Amino acid sequence: MKNEKDTKATGGVGNRDEFIGELEKQIIDLFYLVEQANSKKSNSISFSEWYKEWMDKYKRHTVKMGTIESYNKHYTIYLEKQLGSKLLTSIRAEDIQELLNNMVYEGYSDNTIKLTYCILAASFKQAYKNELIPRDPFDRITRPKGVKAKERIAFTKEQQELYMHYAKGSYLCNLFQLAICTGMRNGELSGLLWSDVDFRNKVIHIRHTLVVKDNGDYIIDTPKTRSSLRDIPMIGRAYKILKNQETIYRREKEGNINMMNNDFVFSVNGEPIKRKRITFEIKSMLETMKADGIDFPYFTLHATRHTFATRCIEAGMQPQVLKTILGHATLGMTMDLYSHVLPDFKRDAMEKVANAFN
Repeated sequence: MKNEKDTKATGGVGNRDEFIGELEKQIIDLFYLVEQANSKKSNSISFSEWYKEWMDKYKRHTVKMGTIESYNKHYTIYLEKQLGSKLLTSIRAEDIQELLNNMVYEGYSDNTIKLTYCILAASFKQAYKNELIPRDPFDRITRPKGVKAKERIAFTKEQQELYMHYAKGSYLCNLFQLAICTGMRNGELSGLLWSDVDFRNKVIHIRHTLVVKDNGDYIIDTPKTRSSLRDIPMIGRAYKILKNQETIYRREKEGNINMMNNDFVFSVNGEPIKRKRITFEIKSMLETMKADGIDFPYFTLHATRHTFATRCIEAGMQPQVLKTILGHATLGMTMDLYSHVLPDFKRDAMEKVANAFN
């Protein structure tokens, strides 16, 4: 006679073996339903839908907002048209390899191709982990090399003088001149707050960067890497520039409701200076130079950072010190970027030891 207590414990099944058998069957049925659900999702989700899900669930809370914006812009330009509408499960390794190879044929830079590869590799790896695809296609993909990046422009001393002179004709004069006196990045200049400026100790604290979204909105974020958080001592010229800008700031703030809560060092009617505005002013400066018969090469604001670094090396600044001022992650990065300055220094150094071998 069956024990009534055992029957209740096994949910009404006659004996323990039958109970275990029934439980195993239910587990198998449950796994089947889960697989079916995953199969239905993977067979209907497009790469565009998966990219958005991947960004929202797996990237948004692990990287800086600036990185998110960079990924989204890159996706829109280089991936959405080619892969966006395709089903995730229909994209093969050959399709991705062809896309990357075509970027080489079309003359894209190695950095652009590298970022494309990284975005695709990370998103497909997560899709594989989520069992949305049967295997990770990047096991069979080789990243091709694109066009080598152009050598970074650094002004000659004569060009630097011209830059400083023509910058005086712009309403962004103080921003342009501070850029070349400090080596600050574009976003660091645009995101610089008065709370970051220490006149007493003559130090600029790099604690913020401006991130502009696709829709034109902006946020103030912390710099991307820990090494970017740094203090830059003010040389005399930088101190005078910021004092001059402080006078302009106080004058503009009087009676202007849009400036009430504005703490940006550089702004227009309370709004920070965005990259498009800076680019427009540089083009205007170049047009003025051209009208004056001066043949000046096209440049972006980043050229002032390289010019600053070049002048520092020429003045004998130790690379390790320059690394901390520029906010580079490694010394190798500093040396690779400014190796064009080193040949003359190598020659001078060898001349100094020449007498030891006479």
